[in-house]
Amino acid sequence: MKTRVTELFGIEEPVIQGAMAWVANASLAAGVSAAGGLGIVAAGAAPVEWVEEQIEIVRSKTDKPFGVNVMLMNPNSDQIAQLLADKRVPVITTGAGDPGKYMAAWKEVGCKVAPVVASATLARRMERAGADAIIAEGMEAGGHIGQITTMTLIPAVRAAVSVPLIAAGGVADGRGMAAAMMLGAEGVQMGTRFLTIEECTIADAYKEKVLAAKDSDTLVTGQNSGHPVRQLKNRFARTAKHMESDASVTSEELEQFMAGSLRKAVVDGDVVNGSMMSGISACLVHERGTAADVIAEVIGEAEELLGLGAEKLIEMNARAGRVSAAHAE
Repeated sequence: MKTRVTELFGIEEPVIQGAMAWVANASLAAGVSAAGGLGIVAAGAAPVEWVEEQIEIVRSKTDKPFGVNVMLMNPNSDQIAQLLADKRVPVITTGAGDPGKYMAAWKEVGCKVAPVVASATLARRMERAGADAIIAEGMEAGGHIGQITTMTLIPAVRAAVSVPLIAAGGVADGRGMAAAMMLGAEGVQMGTRFLTIEECTIADAYKEKVLAAKDSDTLVTGQNSGHPVRQLKNRFARTAKHMESDASVTSEELEQFMAGSLRKAVVDGDVVNGSMMSGISACLVHERGTAADVIAEVIGEAEELLGLGAEKLIEMNARAGRVSAAHAE
């Protein structure tokens, strides 16, 4: 399936692996890239040395394009941004802030930049700042989320920008990919779907919880603080939700309770006291397999559903982007 996304990133299939802190390491990124998609290393709150190490490991495992995600609230974001330019990382995705001050340096050395956004307004601003593509993420996603559903967000962003558009949030199979493309996307980003594959190094207990999840098995914490996070329900998530609604609990106490919770789930396999970030689409994940299995299955199903209209749809989405550019001028 060839779209503007595959052409821009130099990948075989328009499937991007989501950036998940503590989860999206070199093993996962290299596996997805080697399978024809775009693997992403999540810098998260990691030190610069760790990010550099992961970049080198990915390059030792595959010669295919890959990316690194920068969480712009990371205190080390300036140093990480410079590292990515120095290493000429093929693709950079960003979240939790405005990457504008880094854009010129990245693009000067040939990096492609694709910010993750949660609104058409922010998408428009990122395009003006020089973004090569936009990843529009609906609230169905796992981890940090916005307030708009994927079903509404994708066509809104498609009407707002001319650059290639990637849909994220709730996509876990070919049906979701086909639907996203009908709404105007030219590729998809999946995070939750890759949690259970062989190349993902999270604890097996975490994987089993994803495989067993129902559509009602996630909840959102952090809404009171303005930083909502979707995760699987467990004792930790329910306690955090209760503490947020208790006026007697201070922000310091809540922060102390949450500290290290993601590591507990990912590394220690503590699925009771750890934070298992996951999208609602966990209810659609029923198998383990490999990155190659997932990508082949998703693309095959999407192509079958789109049928002979696939090429026409791809051209229609590209044309919609050109129309948006003309309106902006």
